[in-house]
Amino acid sequence: MIVVKFGGHAMKDENGAFAKAIALAQHEGLALVIVHGGGPQIDDALKAEEITSEFIGGFRVTTPEIFEVVERVLVDEVGPGVAKSLQRAGVNAVALSGRTSESLIAQPLRKLVDGTPADLGLVGVITAVNPQAIKNALKGGQVPVISPVAIDENFKAGLNVNADLAAAAIAGALDAQSLIIMTDVAGIYRSWPDTSSLITEIAAEELDSIKGTFSEGMAPKVQACLDAIKGGANAVRIIDGTDPSAFAAALDNRGGTLVTK
Repeated sequence: MIVVKFGGHAMKDENGAFAKAIALAQHEGLALVIVHGGGPQIDDALKAEEITSEFIGGFRVTTPEIFEVVERVLVDEVGPGVAKSLQRAGVNAVALSGRTSESLIAQPLRKLVDGTPADLGLVGVITAVNPQAIKNALKGGQVPVISPVAIDENFKAGLNVNADLAAAAIAGALDAQSLIIMTDVAGIYRSWPDTSSLITEIAAEELDSIKGTFSEGMAPKVQACLDAIKGGANAVRIIDGTDPSAFAAALDNRGGTLVTK
């Protein structure tokens, strides 16, 4: 069982390399779960509607107006789009909303990765994963494609959750062999943007001791690695999803940054 976080600029998948790699892996008998992001697509939709948004500590501050756009883009557009691209490659994929399937349960996030208090609006932190819908899809031979939108603990309101952290929670709940996080950088850098500071392998304990040194979008990715390991995943690998060869290498346990127990 491998959980894949498919996001950022990697989602363009112009040549269908990602879909083909998933098809090959499934053909070889590997169980796969995909959690997708959609930041660039959300940015475009907000811009089209002339809605401004800001990021704090790598998280998009989410007003009710912004949440409506986020959910529509992720659940109605991006998720089904990813599933259709996989289907064209011969993968039996199904799009699931973390909210309507009640797979992702969350509460409002009130502090950043470094512990700083913050009011992020309708941004959630996952408190539980109900894997039943995901497991049902897997039993049916499907590859679930999950949108990172959660239901609150009262099962009423929706919350916007970081896709990296959603993937981590799901990987932990499923006791995944590994979590592969596809992003638009080669891995975790000790001193971004110094590319010579790329970490090839690091233990979760050491990463936890330096997590406060990371900023912006790298901070949630680091936290996702730690959450996945703590939750039960055996390993996490962060790779450059814009490089078609990187995902195939990751499936072969190579490349990027490997975070271990």
